[in-house]
Amino acid sequence: MKKIILKAGTADLPFLREIANNSVFIELDKGDYEAVDKSNATVVKLCAAEEATYGVNTGFGKMAQTRIANDKLTELQHNLLLSHSCGVGANLDDNIVRLMLVLKILSLGKGHSGVRRQIIDALITLVNHELYPCIPAKGSVGASGDLAPLAHMSSILIGVGEINHKGKIISAEEGLAIADLKPLVLGPKEGLALINGTQASTAIALVHYFDIEKIFAAATITGAMSVDAMKGSDAPFDPRIHELRGHQGQIDIATVYRSLLTGSEIRASHIDCEKVQDAYSLRCQPQVMGAILDNMRFVSSTLCTEANAVTDNPLIFNDTNEALSGGNFHAEPVALAADQLAIAASEIGAIAERRLANLVDPVLSLLPAFLVEDPGLNSGFMIAQVTAAALASENKSLAHPASVDSLPTSANQEDHVSMATFAARRLGDIADNLTGIIAIEFLAAAQAIEFHQPKQTSSLLQVAIDSLRESVPHYDKDRYFSPDIKQAKEIIMSADFGSSIHEVLPSYA
Repeated sequence: MKKIILKAGTADLPFLREIANNSVFIELDKGDYEAVDKSNATVVKLCAAEEATYGVNTGFGKMAQTRIANDKLTELQHNLLLSHSCGVGANLDDNIVRLMLVLKILSLGKGHSGVRRQIIDALITLVNHELYPCIPAKGSVGASGDLAPLAHMSSILIGVGEINHKGKIISAEEGLAIADLKPLVLGPKEGLALINGTQASTAIALVHYFDIEKIFAAATITGAMSVDAMKGSDAPFDPRIHELRGHQGQIDIATVYRSLLTGSEIRASHIDCEKVQDAYSLRCQPQVMGAILDNMRFVSSTLCTEANAVTDNPLIFNDTNEALSGGNFHAEPVALAADQLAIAASEIGAIAERRLANLVDPVLSLLPAFLVEDPGLNSGFMIAQVTAAALASENKSLAHPASVDSLPTSANQEDHVSMATFAARRLGDIADNLTGIIAIEFLAAAQAIEFHQPKQTSSLLQVAIDSLRESVPHYDKDRYFSPDIKQAKEIIMSADFGSSIHEVLPSYA
């Protein structure tokens, strides 16, 4: 496993991508422990002063006015984890849980949460031993933090719950034993610091963002393939057009399309044709995909900021010995970012499905109907396009913003919530649907380009087609189609498929 030193407040997108994609061995920067120790010392002082401090010696939420005796503070934090571990549904994937753990460590490491260093060390030990708490995916409204998911994550530290260890579900006590840990006795505020925050919604959103990054790159490649297959013009990608509009994403994506289509013999064969304009789904790709790229850059920036944030409550300020109650646990930034990404991702699929519809229509493509020899006897890509339409339509419903909904909780104390966790979670369904759409376009565009032989496409697009043909043969007659789509999806989600995009657009990575 790769060793990584965590430094609170410094996580960038490549770092977060590394955590999401791989098991890691982590340590916290020694300098962060000094701030952690000072913050915990401030909590000790607040307890000694015997003044009411929310979450330290009071109840929670609506019961914040209830003062808790000092000899009950440990029980208070223990009960908090137990009562809040009430999630439902399937467990979150290990990569999401691993990122959640790291985000919580980074947040606590900033030294404004009041916990002892033993709490952070225990979380680090879970990551290093690949002991991933079983966390039900449903049950958070994204304020007051991701309470239920984080409670399931944290209850492991007191020996309660279940752990996924290398594919095997074991009890928390068994998992702690593997790491040579004992169940912790929580100190004042420690339970609250663990479960208050946006680490669940942020981790879920980031993991699905990384998937959508890959699909975006693939969709740019398949979009260029469709242009070439349809004998489309490359004039709409002329840089002068895009510089006049000024949007950076549009300018960058037009550059990508020009690079992907350079050297195509198919393009050269119709350079002087009488066709004046192509369908919008072909010629407006820089405008659409460029706007999506701008959106993704904004989303990644927002999620990166949130990954480095301190989002529990109250926050401890050592210089003034204060615990200030605020609302950093409200995950509205994550909710809005996830909603915007849902819309953008759905648009990737919407325009791709229209390109696919062009490809299978012999009137528009001037190719065999449904891209198969002997059409009629063979149905070819007829129903594959129907599948893509079904997936695109489903994504339209899934893209409805979650953040515009809010149900009051905690007896109206928490009267406006973000719904960020669902906003992030449904991105997984959108991404899977989107991969299916792009996989079908990939298959269809490759098929269509091959009908133009002996004329060849560009060298970059041929690399993509070659990667497909290593496992999926040309569709010469009807066969059981589903495995082809599955294989194309796997190629799209592979680590190197979009490398040609990164070469011509380094700012994307």
